[in-house]
Amino acid sequence: MPYLKRQASCPEPIDCKILTAALNLFVKSGYHNVSIHKIQEEADVSIGSIYRHFNGKEGVAQALYKHILNELDELIDDVIANTQAPAKQIEEIIKQLFEHTETHPEIISYIFHTKHVEFLPNEPLMFDAEPFTRIKNIIKLSIDSNKASEMELQINNSLIMGSVTKLIQLRLDGLAKKPLVESLDILLEKLWQGLGVDLET
Repeated sequence: MPYLKRQASCPEPIDCKILTAALNLFVKSGYHNVSIHKIQEEADVSIGSIYRHFNGKEGVAQALYKHILNELDELIDDVIANTQAPAKQIEEIIKQLFEHTETHPEIISYIFHTKHVEFLPNEPLMFDAEPFTRIKNIIKLSIDSNKASEMELQINNSLIMGSVTKLIQLRLDGLAKKPLVESLDILLEKLWQGLGVDLET
C-alpha cells in the first residue's frame, strides 16, 4: 500500500496490492498508457478482483487519488500536533516532503507530476484539494497578512509552494543531483527573507 509513514501489512490485502500496482504504473507510464490488464499483472490479482473492489481503472485512479490526499492530511496533522509556530510547521512540512521525495518517490511524483485533471475531471486539482488548502492557511498564519489582499496571499503561497514544487520536480527528473533536504536551510532562509518574515522576533 502506498503509505508515507505507515508500514504496509504483510501480506497485503488485495485492494492495497491493486493501489500499489496502479501507483507504480501510473507514475511510470501515465494513466492513459496503463490498461486494466497491466494493473492486474503488476498486482498479481484477477481482473475480477479489480472490478469487485474498484469497478474498473477509473475507480482505481479515484481511490488512489483519495488515498494519497489522506496521506498528505495525516502528514499535516502530525506536523501540527508536534509543532506550534505556523512558520515552523511550514518548514517541517517542506522538510518531510523533501525527505519523502527520496524515500517514497512514486507517491511524491503522483502528487507533484501527475496531471490528475486529465483522468479525474470531477475531482479538484491536487493543489486545490484539502491538504494544500490547509498548507495555504498555515502559510497565511506564518506571515503577518491580516491586511494582505487576496492577490498578496496568492503571491506568498506561490513563492513558497512554487519553489518547493519546482525543486521536487527537478529532483524527480534527476536534474537536482543532491537530496533536497541538503539545501533546505538555504531555501528557507531565502523564502523567509523574500517574504519579509523575521523568525527571530
